[in-house]
Amino acid sequence: MASWNSIPLEMAYEVLGWIAFVSWATALYPQIILNFRRKSVVGLNFDYAVLNLTKHSSYLIYNATLYFSPTVQKQYLEKYGFKQMIPVAANDVAFSTHSVLLVAFLLFQIATYEAFMNFKRKTTDGFSIDGVLFDFSGGFENFAQMTMQSIDQSSSVFPRLNCISPSATQFSANSNRVFGIFPDSWVNFYGNIGKTLLALISIFFDIIFLCQHFLLYSARRAMITSKISEEKEPLAKSVDHPEFENV
Repeated sequence: MASWNSIPLEMAYEVLGWIAFVSWATALYPQIILNFRRKSVVGLNFDYAVLNLTKHSSYLIYNATLYFSPTVQKQYLEKYGFKQMIPVAANDVAFSTHSVLLVAFLLFQIATYEAFMNFKRKTTDGFSIDGVLFDFSGGFENFAQMTMQSIDQSSSVFPRLNCISPSATQFSANSNRVFGIFPDSWVNFYGNIGKTLLALISIFFDIIFLCQHFLLYSARRAMITSKISEEKEPLAKSVDHPEFENV
């Protein structure tokens, strides 16, 4: 199994990994806090929560086996090469474990408050946009973490770049040798397909949620907020005692 060639890249990899852990882990809390404050889960899709539990449970099994099992690690290296590093880090195991526990608690909230959602409400009321923003950030940070490892593994390419001759014929031959190294250096993306797809799918749906919240349903949300404010206004205001007008 390969080791790091660059200490700065290794440090950046670790830092980005734990920043991604904080972002993705924090993404689950706003929804739980919002449900607790509202004492309701109206607006939260029950299927979404169940699929989330399935996703994180599967991801936990994948991360834990590849991180802790020597047998699985050997199988991985036999498939992708013994010069590669295991692409699962401690922050990946911590994140998936933390996520399974929080999503399980979210399902407990749904069962406690009400197993109900409003279908086709055309509004994002009840869905925490803060969680989406943290999730979106975590997806990009995970890609950055994997990129650090890929850059480190491709560091052997750079000395060879200096040997490329300006001659057109030699340039073509050397280019083939140089770029032939890159597929192996990016193996942790397709070798760690679970993390790669999780980040891609998270970013994809986060973009949809952000468009719904800020573009598609923003006018309707403002109208609902205005209506709620009007309903809270007192029918008559006291002129003599304005301090009691909201009592």
